[in-house]
Parts: sequence; structure tokens; C-alpha cells
Amino acid sequence: MLTDAKVRNAKPRPKPYKLFDTNRLFLLVAPGGGKLWRWNYTFDGKHKTMAFGAYPLVSLADARAKRDDAYTILCEGRDPTVAQKLRIKANIEASRQTFERVAREWHENVKSQWAKRHANDVMRSLERDVFPAIGDLPIAELTPPLILAVLREIEARGSIETAKRILQRISCAFGFAIAEGKVNTDPSERLAEALKPLRRGRQPAITDLAPLRVMIRAAEEDDARPVTRLALRFLALTAVRPNELRGARWDEFEDLNDSHPLWRIPAARMKGDLDRKEELGGDHLVPLTREAIAVLRALWPLTGEGILAFPSARHLHQPMSENALGYLLNRAGYHGHHVPHGFRAAFSTIMNEWAERHGKEGDRAIIDLMLAHVPKGKVEGVYNRAAYMPRRRELAGIWAEMLCDGLPDPFVLVQRPTQPIAAARSRRFKPLPLGVEFRFPAWRRAGSSTATVDSSA
Repeated sequence: MLTDAKVRNAKPRPKPYKLFDTNRLFLLVAPGGGKLWRWNYTFDGKHKTMAFGAYPLVSLADARAKRDDAYTILCEGRDPTVAQKLRIKANIEASRQTFERVAREWHENVKSQWAKRHANDVMRSLERDVFPAIGDLPIAELTPPLILAVLREIEARGSIETAKRILQRISCAFGFAIAEGKVNTDPSERLAEALKPLRRGRQPAITDLAPLRVMIRAAEEDDARPVTRLALRFLALTAVRPNELRGARWDEFEDLNDSHPLWRIPAARMKGDLDRKEELGGDHLVPLTREAIAVLRALWPLTGEGILAFPSARHLHQPMSENALGYLLNRAGYHGHHVPHGFRAAFSTIMNEWAERHGKEGDRAIIDLMLAHVPKGKVEGVYNRAAYMPRRRELAGIWAEMLCDGLPDPFVLVQRPTQPIAAARSRRFKPLPLGVEFRFPAWRRAGSSTATVDSSA
């Protein structure tokens, strides 16, 4: 029987020789001084030798443990050498089965069940939030804390709902891996209990200027229709309600070629009861800034021949889908963090804070008026909705300058890539920018309830 001292003091000889331990384990001492652990065994009537490594990297105790493990395999009727090779091969293959590789296989397997846009959204969310952190790790090595750390990063930017959706997609990838025999368990299955609860109630909105611009820039880089990108920018600039934007008609825009362009939204399209919709002088007047006019100039070659400014992709006589802008924000990673209606809260919060520091007396009431809110104590039917237009125009310009700082020209949004489209769709071309000599045509809108514009400050 060998001891540590005997192994350590074994000297090389001109020819290789063996020092035997118990149960056919021995140390092979080479002429060059190398000391190699070997084990003799018999399998299926054949004598074989198995290597356990070199001393001192493998100690006597380690060699005996390897022998005992191999003997256990032998007693099960399996060849230990073959089992070792299979184990090494399996470990190498497991290292190749990274989370990204398996997740992409899962996605490829199920995407035929989804709409193409949804399938793209799912993969884009994984590429943005998951693969950079754990995509190159073997899926079998992932643990709940590793996955939770990814979800915490998503929560940290305020995207609570996105974190929950990402968790669902990670779990689906693990379910696929279990079915394929690549893992045995899903380490993400109980993580929902560790995520922050989704707050219900007020519609989520980003109300800080810098993050708001970051969000707009991210959404505008999505592969959406150019009309959808321009609609998002126009909604942010005007702070109208999303439904009011969707139904915008070209003949509602006035004096687009002059110094005081205006968007006159008919009372019938405004939020409110029947009395509000039938109110004389009840049109909501939105002063248009040069930034808003730039959006309309980029939009004109796309939809200017029609009635609606922001029509549906499939039916030009119908407004764009009520979900189009929301889906655009979701794909950009802001699900549960900002919705289209949130631009009104952003405008109100940011401009009221600006008014406290730099504004004039009465600006807060004018900001409410720009949002089509009737001040407390005023009777709806006798309130002048066209009041304070010069100051409203000034505030709109201040808002537009702050909002668009660092954002690309609207024409750039038209040129960015979009979804693959059929060549027969005439409105899917990329138009050239309008020349400086371009003038919007004059429209006549019958049956409008015209509000009188008050020129007082």
C-alpha cells in the first residue's frame, strides 16, 4: 500500500516502473521523472487501464477517490473509460448550449404561432435586456440569482412590466430546454415572487425632460412606419390626447404657411359629453411651433393626398390603430413606464416646473388651457377656449425647443428603415424632402364651430 511519503520520494529509473496501491491502483514512474496514476480493470473479459492524471496535481487521496468512482461505474456494468469520454463530451456540449443559443432555438420553434411584429418584439427584448448579461453562459449553469440580477436591471430603469414579460420569455426558453433534454429544471420559475408589483391606477408617464428625450429617441429608432414615428413626435409636441391625434385631418390645420399656424380640433372630436361636443366656439386650438410644422412637412409626402394626417397602414380612410403608438413605446422597452397619453402629464409637469422658475403670472392656468382643461370655477359653456393665444404660442415654442434638443430632424424619421413592404404599396416609398418653395394648400372645412382667437396676453 502506498503512502504520501513513498509517492513523494519515488525516484526515476532507466526504465519505467510501477508502485502498487490497493485495488489495482498504481503509480507509473517514468524515466524522465513523471509520476502518472493508472488503474487496471477488466471489462467484458478484456484487461484495460484507465488514466487518472499526474502526481502531484492529483494526490494519492484524489487518485483513490477516482478509482472508487470508476469501480462504482464498473459495478453497474459500464466501462469507466467510455463513461469518462461520454462525460467529457457531454460537458463540452453543455458549454456550447448557451442561453442565447437555446433561446434562439426556442424562438425559431414558436415564432410561426405569432404575428411577425410580435415575434420581432420578443427577440429584440432578449437581445436588448438578456443576452448581453447571460447570453454566453451555459444554460445549465444559470441560477436564480443570476437571472434575478438581469431582471433587477430592467426594474431599475422603471420598466416593471417589461421585467415581468422578460421573465416569462426566459421561463419559456427553459421549458423548451427541459423538453430537449438540455436542462432538468427551470431556475426562473419562482422569481415572479421576487419582482416588484406592478402599480395600477394612473397611466405611467416619464415626467423628467432628459429621460423623456431618451425615450423619444429610442422609440424613433424602432423599425416602425414613418407615419407612426412622426405621429409620436407630433403627439409629444402638441400634448393632445392620442385619439385627437389619430383623427387629425389635414383640413383642421390652418395658416401652415404663415407665422401663426394653428391646429383647430373640432369640438365634436374632443373628450367630453354631448354638450361639450356640441358647444359653440368649442374647438380646441393648438398653436403649432416650427418644430411641429417640420413634422407636418415630413408627413405631407406620405399622407398629404388623403383626408387624414395619420391614417391606418391598410386603410387610408381610417385613422391609425389606437395601439400603434403604444406598441411603438413597448418595443422600445417602455412598457409600463410611459404610454402615449403620458405626454400630457410630461408637458404639464415639466412646463409647470419651468413656469415656477421662469414664467409669468397666470402661466399655470394657460398651461391647463393648452391641455383643454377648464379651470376650476369656470362654466364649461361660457369658457373662452381661444384665450391667451400669444402666450400659448410662446409656451408651446419653449416646450418644443426643450423637447427637441438633440432629437433628429423629422425628415430623418422618414428615411430610417421600416418593416419589409410590398412594392405595390404606393405610400411606402421614401420621399425626398420638400423644397423651401413648398406651400401647404389652403383647406376649407365645412360645418366647424369656429372659436374666436383672443389676442390678449
